[in-house]
Amino acid sequence: MPERDWFESYALPDRETPRVRANFVTSIDGAGTLGGRSGALGNETDQRIMHVLRSLADVIVVGAGTIRAEGYGGAALDETDVAWRRDHGLPDQPPFAIVSSRLDIDPRHPFFAEAVTRPLVVTHGASPAARREALAEVADVLVCGDDEVDASAVVAAFADRGQPQILTEGGPSLVGDFAAAGHLDEFCVTLSPSVVGGDATRIVRGAPEADRRMRLVHAIPDDDYVFLRYAR
Repeated sequence: MPERDWFESYALPDRETPRVRANFVTSIDGAGTLGGRSGALGNETDQRIMHVLRSLADVIVVGAGTIRAEGYGGAALDETDVAWRRDHGLPDQPPFAIVSSRLDIDPRHPFFAEAVTRPLVVTHGASPAARREALAEVADVLVCGDDEVDASAVVAAFADRGQPQILTEGGPSLVGDFAAAGHLDEFCVTLSPSVVGGDATRIVRGAPEADRRMRLVHAIPDDDYVFLRYAR
């Protein structure tokens, strides 16, 4: 598929309406990881789409466990995607935000030390004050909720910052929080042609059981993979 078509396939309806878009890969038997990492299930096209979705986002919101497992230090868009963002009036690089209740991540972690633009930390008011203070040296800290991170407050906080287009890449519990709060607006799923078995987690976890029906926007096959886009 020509490069320009990926941007067209995942184009946003508008940039003003607050929106949470999730991006995941899953095996055909429902595993969200292989060997503990989601990246092991994807292919080159899956990686390209991930960068397209990042290019379209105002901020990329990721749980602390996913930061540790997947290695987010120094993640950046390449020159092609930077040029696309400049052409559309966006900053060169979208910032990454880590969501954590315990704040048990070292300020020297590559997520902070190798960041190409100042990252953010999203937590709640009952998180350890000393850790908030330490992380404020290397990131902007947003307090969203009193004793737990409130997904609705997260969406509102980023909208207030002029960053209404949120992309989340997990983990499953974070996406579950957005879903439970009614803020999962789009789900972009790469269906990997693998049968994994084992005890790998599903790609959404923790949300109460409910039929949160979405409509299919597209299903694009590529080299035995299928790239799915659903929206509310």
